[in-house]
Amino acid sequence: MNYELLDFGNARKLERFANWILDRPCPAAQQHTPANPKAWQDATASYEGTRATVGKWTPTPSRWETPTCTIQVDNELNTTFELAPLPSGQIGIFPEQLENWRWIAEQVRNTKRPLKVLNLFAYTGGSTLAAAGAEVTHVDAAKSMVARARSNAAASGMADLPIRWIVEDALKFCQREVKRGNHYDAVILDPPSYGHGPKGEAWSIRRDLLPLLKLCGTLTAQNRAFVLCTCHTPDIGPAELSAYLSDGIFGHCGQPPQVGTLYLKTATGRKLPSGTFARWPK
Repeated sequence: MNYELLDFGNARKLERFANWILDRPCPAAQQHTPANPKAWQDATASYEGTRATVGKWTPTPSRWETPTCTIQVDNELNTTFELAPLPSGQIGIFPEQLENWRWIAEQVRNTKRPLKVLNLFAYTGGSTLAAAGAEVTHVDAAKSMVARARSNAAASGMADLPIRWIVEDALKFCQREVKRGNHYDAVILDPPSYGHGPKGEAWSIRRDLLPLLKLCGTLTAQNRAFVLCTCHTPDIGPAELSAYLSDGIFGHCGQPPQVGTLYLKTATGRKLPSGTFARWPK
């Protein structure tokens, strides 16, 4: 991937995406000190604000030399993302998910039968495109994110894949799928801490994740092939995320998922925690 974590510290991170160098907030870097203060002077732009609010890029994206860019994620996955600075401080990709995308591709490749995959909170399509070879239902509450995901599929030469693009609240969609008697072989979800559906439906991970996982358990009960859940909520660690999946999908007597921490690494080997994952099978 044409990406590099350059430095982090003082609740911020400095990253290179193609020809952009971006300075953005990062609560996980709160207890760290930047290792290379001079590198921050080369930033294309910095962002002030949180993911839950509309913040501000400085300078404004209209003054960047290239206000959009394209990045090839991985030669093995053969996926391409079109990036653009968003008011939320995001740009359209989470590089820490690369290991999970490779894992998804491996599960699809090694399962010797056609798969129906449900991807919830699917954002700009990284996991959807990693599941190429399966029939994927891509669900996100933001119409703009689904549009970006479709553009990424086209940029990756995957526009003709069997993908259903759904703008819907994840919990409501799963409730309806259960009532319709539909089934899936695998589920992928990357829930936010808080959010809103397309009709203003409020999402809170503490309140809504377990009911959603129970619905996912029902939807995949017949012939489950794999499950992946990632989480960026700071106070939900690997053990708690594993407990959520055990309670919601596998039951206390079921095989527990593999759990761990997602990291970004600098060229010098410094590791920045960037979320939690739980996936099954191990």
